[in-house]
Amino acid sequence: MRLRFALAMAVAAASAAATLPAAAREAVSFKGYSSGTIVIKTGERRLYLVLGDGHALRYVVGVGRAGKQWAGSSFIDGMRLKPAWSPPDDVRRDKPSMPSVIPGGTPGNPMGAAALTLSGGQYAIHGTNAPGSVGGFVSYGCIRMYNADILDLYQRVHFGTPVTVTR
Repeated sequence: MRLRFALAMAVAAASAAATLPAAAREAVSFKGYSSGTIVIKTGERRLYLVLGDGHALRYVVGVGRAGKQWAGSSFIDGMRLKPAWSPPDDVRRDKPSMPSVIPGGTPGNPMGAAALTLSGGQYAIHGTNAPGSVGGFVSYGCIRMYNADILDLYQRVHFGTPVTVTR
């Protein structure tokens, strides 16, 4: 009886662990940008938070699909936990049945646990409720992160943090 219970608990724990994405961040060597800058290299599908002294935290991200990628400089102009989402015009054009607002914290909300909005209002660095999309060319231009990673990044940055996106 105890063996059966122990086996059931082990299977349940393994099953739960398999559904949680691993945090994708790691410390790496990185030069050429000021400390505190976020650098997104879309071709690598990686986001770097520059720490200084030649180091950065590197995160796996999902980026814009073909025709939806962009490059340039911006800064964080908003920080929200469990944000509601209003699909931009190009998303609504492609998916006309989509609601005009999806409440924060709901399974259908693609923003996930948090969002860092970028100046200009069109794009954000955000979590996702579809962790399998992280690491791909998947979005309309936003940067997707695992929810654990966006929450980590959220704690490390502030309003005005510079963001550079390269291809």
